[in-house]
Amino acid sequence: MSRESDVPGDVPGAESAAEALPGALPEELRSELIAFRRDLHMHPELGNQEFRTTAAIKARLEKAGLRPRVLDTGTGLVCDIGGGDLPERDTVRPMLALRADIDALPIPDTKTSCAYRSTVPDRAHACGHDVHTTVVLGAGLVLAELDRQGRLPHPVRLIFQPAEEVLPGGAADAIESGVLDGVGKIIAVHCDPKVEAGRIGLRHGPITSACDRLEVSLDGPGGHTARPHLTTDLVTAVAKVVTDVPGMVARRIDARSGLAVTWGRIESGHTCNVIPQHAELSGTVRCLDLDAWRQAPDLVHAAIDEIAGIHRAKSVINYIRGVPPVVNDREVTELLRDAMAARRGVSSIEDTEQSLGGEDFSWYLEKVPGAMARLGVRTPGERGIRDLHQGDFDADEYAITVGVELFTAAALLDAGL
Repeated sequence: MSRESDVPGDVPGAESAAEALPGALPEELRSELIAFRRDLHMHPELGNQEFRTTAAIKARLEKAGLRPRVLDTGTGLVCDIGGGDLPERDTVRPMLALRADIDALPIPDTKTSCAYRSTVPDRAHACGHDVHTTVVLGAGLVLAELDRQGRLPHPVRLIFQPAEEVLPGGAADAIESGVLDGVGKIIAVHCDPKVEAGRIGLRHGPITSACDRLEVSLDGPGGHTARPHLTTDLVTAVAKVVTDVPGMVARRIDARSGLAVTWGRIESGHTCNVIPQHAELSGTVRCLDLDAWRQAPDLVHAAIDEIAGIHRAKSVINYIRGVPPVVNDREVTELLRDAMAARRGVSSIEDTEQSLGGEDFSWYLEKVPGAMARLGVRTPGERGIRDLHQGDFDADEYAITVGVELFTAAALLDAGL
């Protein structure tokens, strides 16, 4: 979605603030970026399969005279801007990195009146990664032009990361590929359909939650439903695991940690009068607190084994570590605050809550300080919310302008301008 009134003056005081700092998004580039985002939206690719997306980003960066490097995994890129030509430039101080995730989700695009809806069956950019990618690309192109003009005093790194939606996240592979070598800070945005386009949400400390995956198998000898006392009543055992484990886990840790076990799948049995021999269930474990996340596997294992034991079922648990919470560094969060205030005034910034969603941006923050902002993508005045991970999700494309200018301002302020 786009709006004809996509101008900084939508926010009081923003026009004069934006003039004080270079790096505004030129209108011709803005139009190109919207077209680039729509092309990505029409051609979504799943994690570690983002070959077309990677090629498109690479081609545009190379057209701008930059030298992107494809990551060792075969998709995703890293690209440095500046730092090479002028002797007075600071090439020793660690760089600021701008990160985008480039993968899509395995769900159908259900938008019915959208010219750029997905052309790939059961694939959709329903989490806004096409917007994230376009924002970092646009910021890179603007910063590259400033660098050619000798107005970028410190180099900046672009990271286009694959497989954010694939636990434990492509960030770990990107880090292994060396994307953080020479980086001192890292920033990112995530689309937020609750926040209006033209605004961002910020928070010190945890802004997302930990998210792990849980797979459980229960087994017993099976039998006739007329004689459950002679066997393991496996369906009842599964039902008790589903209903009792979340409460048991929640009562064994500080309630403020927000540790939550939620089931998404149960499978067992084939007919009404046979007690099955095998059952499977899977779900997620989410947690607001880093220390509680570290305790979660032992707590969950113990609770499942306890319930299964009571019902004489044998349990096999596959606890798959996902991602820890994204914990925003205070100093880097303030860099984003100052950058947004410089572009659009302090009234364009709102406080945001901690989400129960998971984000593998957290792996970068285990290595270097950083912060993630919530990028408003809801058209002002629009009724209802097109939520993330739903097939009808779309973004107000004014958010691209806001994200680009947020990142360019942050890069310049970080360099001391």
